[in-house]
Amino acid sequence: MDVQELKNKLDAAHYVYDDSLVTTLLVALQLGRPLLIEGAAGVGKTEIAKVMAQALDRELVRLQCYEGLDESKALYEWNYQKQLLSIQVQMNRQNPEELTRSLFSDEYLLERPLLKSIRSEEPVVLLIDEIDKADEEFEAFLLELLSEMQVSIPEIGTIRSKTIPFVVLTSNRARPLSEALRRRCAYLYIQYPSLEKEIAIIRAKQPNVNEHLAVQVAQAIQDLRANDAILKKPSIAETLDWVSALEALGISDLTPEAVRQTRGFVLKNSEDLEAAEDGIPRPEGAQESAHQHCGHCHHDHAAPAEQPDDTDKIQQAQQRAEGR
Repeated sequence: MDVQELKNKLDAAHYVYDDSLVTTLLVALQLGRPLLIEGAAGVGKTEIAKVMAQALDRELVRLQCYEGLDESKALYEWNYQKQLLSIQVQMNRQNPEELTRSLFSDEYLLERPLLKSIRSEEPVVLLIDEIDKADEEFEAFLLELLSEMQVSIPEIGTIRSKTIPFVVLTSNRARPLSEALRRRCAYLYIQYPSLEKEIAIIRAKQPNVNEHLAVQVAQAIQDLRANDAILKKPSIAETLDWVSALEALGISDLTPEAVRQTRGFVLKNSEDLEAAEDGIPRPEGAQESAHQHCGHCHHDHAAPAEQPDDTDKIQQAQQRAEGR
């Protein structure tokens, strides 16, 4: 696979990328190196593994990390119920030593994500998601897999990989990762997208979106992320959810009233809702809400302002997308 072929596959998956990301993915894939991706929550780290599985036509094997995760959940576990049943059935029929050996064979081994990925007959994409949430002990346990593509099971021995999985580790930087782990990985850092890139992502994921609305939402999201009072910065997924909510309501202009109706799709805790009580900064060109006629006034209402021309911003996003 070359750079252009990978770009074509990412295009087919509607993934918006830049050249440095494509180059890192391709080289890590060709060298068989694990890829560590860091960045804020919601910038699309996990999506890279999903898109690569689709692009490479491989199965995605996912290990979601959490505090207290150990090898019995990540690597393997013995089927204790089946072992106990076998002991009861075979106790008087088989030599005790042979029975003991048979109990620790593949027949009683339950594969977890790590073992499944290296024993697969076909190469897979292994996603180790949010490694920073796991304990340091588990991180150390991963080193053998990441460097040698093998794992050790005391009752069986060393199991070497049948095929080389493409390993993607993601981290929100909740805690520092060890230098030993970093040395074994290629590295990618993903930031929140620029305005032009966010517009391109909206257009790629929702091709029929109103262009004017896409620009307004992208600008509003940029303002929210820049607002220090907002604790939980909106992710790309929330950007897309917000656009979907607005379009479901038939809204084509991000007015203050539209923001009030749909802000629950982009702000996800009470503190942020309170911080936005004064209103999400209205994108340039958003129409003012209609004058509320009281029934007693006799002056003429001003004609609604024309929708602003976002041609320049849209063309910039199109040119950026076409130049990927």
